[in-house]
Parts: sequence; structure tokens; C-alpha cells
Amino acid sequence: MAPKTQVLKPKPTAAGGAGDQPSDAVGQASRAAALELLAAGLTRRSGFDEALGKPPFSRLPTRDRAFARALAATTLRRLGPLDALLTPRLQRAPPVLVMNLLRLGLAQLLYMETPAHAAVSTMVEEAAARKESRPFKGLINAVLRGLGRDLAKAPFPDAPPQAYAPEWLFNRWRAAYGDAVALAIAGRIKEEPETDLSLRDPADAPALAEALEAAILPGGSLRTTRRGDLTDWPDFDRGRWWVQDAAAAIPARLLAVKLGETVLDMCAAPGGKTLQLAAMGATVTALDRSAPRLVRVSENLARIGLSAEIVTADGVSWSDARTFDAILLDAPCSATGTFRRHPDVLWAARPGDLAQLCALQTRLLDAAAGRLRPGGRLVYCVCSLEPEEGEAQARAILQRNSKLRLDPIQPAEGGAPEGSITADGMLRIHPGLPIPEGGMDGFFAARFVREEA
Repeated sequence: MAPKTQVLKPKPTAAGGAGDQPSDAVGQASRAAALELLAAGLTRRSGFDEALGKPPFSRLPTRDRAFARALAATTLRRLGPLDALLTPRLQRAPPVLVMNLLRLGLAQLLYMETPAHAAVSTMVEEAAARKESRPFKGLINAVLRGLGRDLAKAPFPDAPPQAYAPEWLFNRWRAAYGDAVALAIAGRIKEEPETDLSLRDPADAPALAEALEAAILPGGSLRTTRRGDLTDWPDFDRGRWWVQDAAAAIPARLLAVKLGETVLDMCAAPGGKTLQLAAMGATVTALDRSAPRLVRVSENLARIGLSAEIVTADGVSWSDARTFDAILLDAPCSATGTFRRHPDVLWAARPGDLAQLCALQTRLLDAAAGRLRPGGRLVYCVCSLEPEEGEAQARAILQRNSKLRLDPIQPAEGGAPEGSITADGMLRIHPGLPIPEGGMDGFFAARFVREEA
């Protein structure tokens, strides 16, 4: 079978069309900001999101922020194939800054509808503006112009799905899930996801679906193709919905909280699950060690018109002696399941991260189990595709704690997609699942009950 050719016009991003070019006055500034976003996303966990809140990105006008973010995110989604095209044209590996300039230039040529002269000249200008990259202006110019000439002759053949993932991660997925699932997961990396919304009142779903041009997903989330500034969307100012991936909304539903029950949301920030639990009528305590991230939780609660107790403390060492009817622990993890919306997680992750994260998850799980009342429910979840952070943690807590028993999750419960419930009743979602169309983030969840005696 002949290889597919790349589609040079990707879906527009939620922040703005991928093909939207920045205004002339600050076009170079938007590319400089994209360079900073790309570097941050490749260097450290959460670096991309952190860079979105800082200069130079935060100083850009709205339209130019949209372009900068789209350019950096597109480059991250296509990093493997971009490097595969660039590497044969380089006699030796250039400095990281130079490689990032080449990646951004080629991404503009292939995916951003940027005229070839602009894609090349802007990257040469960026190189000239920095001491480290200045000696490589000629190289950047030659490589990008050569690729542009080749592209004008014929589209480049599409890369296989595994080329979009770091090799070590793809090999892990293949070992854990088999070739077919690993390829389905990797096949989602280059796709721009649509936007999922959770609702304050599930009864509003039909009306909001019409207003937001959305489909109602199993479980009650909305999925919309709508783009642009969220604050301009219908009913944002009335607090009737918030952005939350459909997979991320399932764990809170699995707690099935009742009106007035006390619920602890451990590791609560940025607060989507806190909002869900409060909207269900629970008395919620939102616990997180990060005071700045809890500010966002408070702001979201205020916009939606809900309330929760906000506590800044470490979930392991929190000195409060209270116990709770239900606990949701969305533990810190590698977040490899979130690459649809955060493509940088694949490239910032390191094999050595898992051991440290798993150790923290174990401590948090033990702390959560100790705060559960007899008969209470605990849902443990992670947005990771790595079994050590999911299935292995769930089985290990059952070995350590004789007071807990697994409460099997039922097919379709809480909006769980078909094929996501394991033989022992745990939830394992991977982005390659065919339903719903467009997939979901990767998620794991297990539900436990504490014995009465």
C-alpha cells in the first residue's frame, strides 16, 4: 500500500486557527514566544503550562498568543516526524536552540499554512537575535529552504504512528497493551482534540449542547468543535460549565456521592473534580499542597457558584484528624495519558521519573485509606498510561490494607467507554479507544470500600 501523505492543514486549535498568522507588528515576537514555549515543554514537567503565564508569551496580543501557542503545540505533536526530516540534513547535532528553531520553521512549512519565505526568514531572524544561534543562521536558512523546495515538488510521506511518540514510551505501551493498542494510542498524538465540558446541572445538557454546538457524551459531558476565547462562549459568565476532559470527569462520578456527604478531594488543583463533587451536593474539602494552584480552584468555584473548604497541606502529612464518607485521590503522576491536550508531557517525561512518582502515590494512597470512615468509598485515579501508576498501585494497596476491598466498576458506569473496564473491575481508558470519536485522555481508576468492622 502506498504511504499516506501528510495533511498540511491541521484542525484549528481551541485558542485560534492553526493557520492564523500573527499581525505584522508582532509576528516576530509571537515566534520568539513559541520558541520559549517549545523549550519549556521539552525541558521540564509542566514547563509548557508555566511558560503560558509568563513573558514573553503573556505580553502578546490575543491573536498572537493564539498563533504562538498553536505553533509550539503543533511542533510538539509532530516532533518525531519533524526530527526525522531534519536529521538527515544535518552533519552533526546542532545546539538545542538551533534544533528548536529548525523544528519551528519546518512546522510552519508543513502544518501552519505559513508562506515559505516567512517560515524561513523569521527563524533566521530569531537565530540572529541570539548569540548562541547566530553562527548557525546560514545552516537554518539552507536546511529550511531545501525542505521547502522539496515540499513544493511533492508532499512528504506520512510517518507511522510510532514515530510520533518517544521510543521508550512507545515500547512501554507495546509491552503493556500489545502492538495494536500501542499503535492506536500513538496514532492520537498528532490529533488536535475537541473541547470537553462538564456541567453544573446535568439537566442543562440539551440546552447547552445546542448553544455550544456540542454533542452529549455518555456520562453527561459535552464535546464541542467550537473555538476561540472561552470567556466569549455562551453561559461562561453564568458559570453553567467548565472545561474538563470527558475521561477526567469519570472518577468523580464513580464516587456516587449523596447530598450532604463529606468528601475529601486530595490533590485537588486545578479543581475540575472539586467542582463536580460540590455540584453533586457534597460537603467538599479540597486539599492540595500548592497554594497558588488552589487560588485557581477558589476562582473556579466562585465562577460556577459553588463552595468547598480549601486547605493548603501535604496530603501525606496533613495533621487534621477528620475522616470522610468518600475520598477522591487524583494522584500526581507522569500524566502520559494527557498528551492530547498537553503534548509536551511525552517529551518532558523521563524513564527515571516513575519510581519517584510511584513512591509518592503509595504514600498518598495509604494516607487516603486512613482517612476513610467505615463503609466509605475511595476512588484512586491517575491520568497515566503506565501500569505501575495504575493497576499495580491498586493491587498493592489491597495487599497492604486488609480493611479495603475492591468495588468493581460496572461497564459504562459514569460514562466509561466500551472496552475500558478490566476483568477485575478497574477502569483503564487509553486515547486510542474508537468511542467516542476523537478519543479521550488516558486514565486509570479503581474504587475501594472500607469494611464496616
